[in-house]
Amino acid sequence: MTVVETERNALTSCFEVMARTRPQGHDRYTISEVVAYTGMSAHTLRWYERIGLMPHVDRSHTGQRRYTDRDLDWLDFVGKLRLTGMPVADMVRYAELVREGDHTYPERLELLVAHREDVRRRITELRDTLDVLDYKIDLYAGATPAPERH
Repeated sequence: MTVVETERNALTSCFEVMARTRPQGHDRYTISEVVAYTGMSAHTLRWYERIGLMPHVDRSHTGQRRYTDRDLDWLDFVGKLRLTGMPVADMVRYAELVREGDHTYPERLELLVAHREDVRRRITELRDTLDVLDYKIDLYAGATPAPERH
């Protein structure tokens, strides 16, 4: 199995789990339903469209946005990228590559691998910081009778 196939299978599994908590009954969601589902504001959703992070969203005959399950899958993924601290410019670049087609897999892979390394570095920094916090909490709770370190 290739890296791309493995990534696609992992994302599909992730999306299947998330799909269970979606609004039920249809594949056309209003912006208010998407706001309730994602926790993103309507302003953010419109901004994502404007900057090219969100693909074209269909409209009803009255002009109201109608999001699909595929749009919700994409927003779930974007939400994960946001949680990792990926810069918006990199997310937009990734979205552009997706729209350009399968021939961009190598560039997408490169972008995601580089970001994963940044996330791992930040996780290490956070673990080190957590160790310091744990030490201080233990010290103040009286569990560690040692002189205070800076």
